[in-house]
Amino acid sequence: MGEREQRLNDKGYAVDAVAEHKSLFTPVVIDGDTAYLSGASPVEVNDLRFKGKVPSEVSVDEAAKAAELCAANLLRVFARDVGGLDKIERLIKVTGFVNSDPDFTGQHVVMNGASQLFIDVLGDAGKHARSAVGTASLPVGAAVEVELILKLS
Repeated sequence: MGEREQRLNDKGYAVDAVAEHKSLFTPVVIDGDTAYLSGASPVEVNDLRFKGKVPSEVSVDEAAKAAELCAANLLRVFARDVGGLDKIERLIKVTGFVNSDPDFTGQHVVMNGASQLFIDVLGDAGKHARSAVGTASLPVGAAVEVELILKLS
């Protein structure tokens, strides 16, 4: 296990605990030295952990934890499908979608959960550009979904 995988494990996210993929898309697409990772939901062992609107059904703190779990799931999928987190040179762009109440404007605060995990696990390579978007709904009612673009080493 590499240093980055150990950091992910130390944060409480076993690198090999990857949710089963059942959809009609590819979780990771590589084009040259760029990897595009499909949106990840806050799923743990195939169980959706955070469901509902932010902040009326899911608190901002819980939603930030959901974003962190999404980020962990992206790293897990990358490690499984590409072969280890040491193959990440740097993150390029993180996009977060928050299942928001109509008047909620704290999507950026929610997405800090994902950003912090990326930096904690990847160090300077985890610093990234980011968008945080409020949505009317997300698949299966998830509170948050996060997608990622990164550069391969």
